[in-house]
Amino acid sequence: MSIADLMEDFWRGSFSPETASRTMGYPALDIAENEDSVTVTAEVPGMKAEDIDVTLERGVLTIKGEKKFEDERKGENFHRIERSYGSFQRVVQLPTEVDDEKVTANYKDGVLTLSMPKSPAAKKRKIEIGA
Repeated sequence: MSIADLMEDFWRGSFSPETASRTMGYPALDIAENEDSVTVTAEVPGMKAEDIDVTLERGVLTIKGEKKFEDERKGENFHRIERSYGSFQRVVQLPTEVDDEKVTANYKDGVLTLSMPKSPAAKKRKIEIGA
């Protein structure tokens, strides 16, 4: 990243997925784990579910998509556009092994929620000690 890029990001603010991915990551994620499952919640406002692609391979979760600029107005000149548009991709390693066949995804009000049951091999189990 050049100095010019840094200055542009500073003056423009961190609103775009491209800028956010260089800092904290876009989309923003929460990853929670309990005894039985892992839940990933991602903020992807302004998207349609069919424009979001989610894959899981060998414990690596990938969320990607593209938010298109759809608000073309003839005869209007935009002086500032702060809403984000463009492609994004977020790749994260899950904290434990999950059952790929039982993963579910829901998208509502700009929030993508992935529920991933842990694989039987990943679940904690007590080992009895023999005498």
